Amino acid sequence: MTDSAKDDPKDNLVAAFQIEGWPVRGRIVRLGAAVDEILTRHAYPEPVANLLGEACALAALVGSSLKIEGRLIVQAQGDGPVSYVVCDYDSEGSLRGYCRYDADKVAEASKGFVRPGARTLLGEGLFVMTIDQGPDTERYQGVTPIEGETLALCAEQYFDQSEQTPTRVRLAVGQLQTEEGFVWRAGGMLLQNIAEDDARGSTLDVWERAQALFETLGEDELVDPTVPPELLLYRLFHEDGVRLEAARPLKAFCRCSEDRIRAVLQSFSPEERDGMVEDDGAIKVTCEYCSRVYAIPPQSVE
Repeated sequence: MTDSAKDDPKDNLVAAFQIEGWPVRGRIVRLGAAVDEILTRHAYPEPVANLLGEACALAALVGSSLKIEGRLIVQAQGDGPVSYVVCDYDSEGSLRGYCRYDADKVAEASKGFVRPGARTLLGEGLFVMTIDQGPDTERYQGVTPIEGETLALCAEQYFDQSEQTPTRVRLAVGQLQTEEGFVWRAGGMLLQNIAEDDARGSTLDVWERAQALFETLGEDELVDPTVPPELLLYRLFHEDGVRLEAARPLKAFCRCSEDRIRAVLQSFSPEERDGMVEDDGAIKVTCEYCSRVYAIPPQSVE
C-alpha cells in the first residue's frame, strides 16, 4: 500500500450521519491500513480474518457512539472452529483484536462453496459487548446468544434484546490487490430508529423506508476505496438529504508493554516463574493481539 493510501482522509475513519427530518440515526466506518495491520499480524485463514475484520468494524461503529472515555469490547465465544474473537475500541480511536481458532476445524468448515459465517465458525455460544471506563469503575456488559449467521445479525439481536432499539447493521470485509500485493479492507454501517414520542408521533413508516433503502447497500460498496463515505450515503439517501458529521480517525494500536507484562508475571509465585524461564535465561511472553514477543529477565520481575 502506498503512503498516500495510508494517509487517505477518506479511510480509517468512523462518522455519524443524519437524514434530514428523519427520526433515524446512523454511523459509517471505513477501514484500510488499520484493519490490514490487525489482520496480518497473524497468519489467519481467510474466514477467520474475515470474522475478525467484521468485529473491528462493529467495535468502531458502536464504540464511537458512546459519550464516555474508555473502551468498548466486542467479543464472541463458542464451541465451533473459532473459540473466541475479540476486538476493542477506545475513545482515542484505537483498535486491536485477535482470534483463537482450530486450523483443522476451520479448514473442514471452509470446504463448501460459501465462506463460513459467524454462526458456522463460532458454533453455540455467546455474543458480548462490554463498556469499560477504567479500573475504578464498574463494567457494563450485555450478553446474547449467537443466533445469526453473521456478526451483523448477532449485533442486531443484541440491540433488540439488550437495548430495545431497532437496529440494522451491515459489515463487509475484503481484499484489494495493490502493486505491493493484497491488502485487507473493512467497512460497516449502523442504522437505528429513534423511539417515537409525543412530538415525533409514530416513526414506524419512516423506519420501514430507511430499512428498504438500507437493503440496497452492497458489501462491495463498503470496502471500495473509490467510493468515499459521502458518495455512499448520497447513493442511499440523496432524495431525502443526508449530512455526514465530523469523522473520527481510527488506527491499529496495541496497549501491551514490558511494564504490563512484568505486572502480570508478578502475579505468579517465584516457583512458577522459575518454570517459565527458557534456555536463554529469559521468560518469553507473546502478546496475543500484536504478536510482539517480550524477553523478560526473571530478576527484573522481582
